[in-house]
Amino acid sequence: MQVTGKPRLSLLRIIEMNVGFFGLQFSFGLQQANMGPIYGFLGADEATMPLLWLAGPMTGLLVQPIIGAMSDRTQSRWGRRTPYFLIGAIICSISLFLMPYSSALWMAASLLWILDAGNNITMEPYRAYVADRLVPDQRATGFLTQSAFTGLAQTLSYLAPTLLTAFVAKDVLDANGIPVIVKIAFIIGAILSISTIVWSVWRVPELPMTAQEKADLVGKPMTVKATLGEIGSAIKDMPRAMRQLSVAMLCQWYAMFAYWQYITFAVGRSIYDTSDPSSAAFRDATLTTQQAGALYNFIAFLGALLLIPIVRKLGARLVHAICLTASGAAMLLIPGVETPAALFVLMLGIGIGWAGMMGNTYVMLADVIPPERNGIYMGIFNMFIVIPMLIQTLTMPLFYEPLLGSDPRNVLLLGGVLMLVGAVATMFVDAGRPVPKSLRPEAN
Repeated sequence: MQVTGKPRLSLLRIIEMNVGFFGLQFSFGLQQANMGPIYGFLGADEATMPLLWLAGPMTGLLVQPIIGAMSDRTQSRWGRRTPYFLIGAIICSISLFLMPYSSALWMAASLLWILDAGNNITMEPYRAYVADRLVPDQRATGFLTQSAFTGLAQTLSYLAPTLLTAFVAKDVLDANGIPVIVKIAFIIGAILSISTIVWSVWRVPELPMTAQEKADLVGKPMTVKATLGEIGSAIKDMPRAMRQLSVAMLCQWYAMFAYWQYITFAVGRSIYDTSDPSSAAFRDATLTTQQAGALYNFIAFLGALLLIPIVRKLGARLVHAICLTASGAAMLLIPGVETPAALFVLMLGIGIGWAGMMGNTYVMLADVIPPERNGIYMGIFNMFIVIPMLIQTLTMPLFYEPLLGSDPRNVLLLGGVLMLVGAVATMFVDAGRPVPKSLRPEAN
């Protein structure tokens, strides 16, 4: 039954509105698959390398709540959220194009800051746009479609350097030591970043604001003081279930950020018996890791689609706990693999976990936040992602040598334990229960 005044969207329109997420996540996939190796090619030290990843959590912490609050208050001819999509996409495209031309660590790290700022300007307004546009019983489909595009985009971004070896040899290097296949992959990402966003906002534009919504904004000026005050108010009024999610989010995102940073170095040791980033064996390890990443992202793509009816029936909470358990088990087993084939098998667990992380948590969140504050709460919720990343970045250099023996494989063991703890914490969240049969589409 339609009670919100919003039109129901066909599955095709829901897919089209999320095409822009494909370009956004292709960018993130390029970072996940390549920034560790790029830092290695440019001479980074393993123990302190996490500090070079500070851009993601810091820009997310600073940018997303502010942009989320601003997008709630924005009026423009293009809508509330669309201006942020476009500005962020332009910044991303420029940064992606320049990244592989980095001649020193400071240049690559600086460009990552700018790139992540652009991604964060786009991210939470995009999630708010989906929540704005869809009626409540379609939100699971909307966010899990986003998760599917995340899996598909990151599959292709991880696989891009391998596919490009059909045209350019993997050992052809630029003067800075970065393989040419990586440079071409980043240029492709730059094109996709802007083109897919434009497609989505053209095909599924935002709904016009109602007279009441416009009247409500009159009393909400978009000043720095008002924006910061709104963020503080929203944090104070945060729904209980959202606070409960913070524990699970801390565990899963600490683990996943550590995984992205160290998986190539772990595979280099366990399968290729190398810790030298300048060696041919390390380049082989990089390609194997990217192929494994493509596989787990493809599993996430398929898994997100399969999770749509399962989440309706069992609820996002239980399904997410199962997803994190699968990911945790895989991380615990990866350090013992000796062949690429064994590594690829374990990507099933990583992929299932990644599908849940990119979809289920947002289904739970959308159930408990007030619609008029979708933007700001999506931005604040991102703090539950970037704060764990920030904690990981600052703490890993402190115990990488004394507790983990300077072995990246032990980082993955720590990640596996944290994923399992996150699964337990998820079951204490008071949200994400099954959709009642009377509200399921098949019942209408």
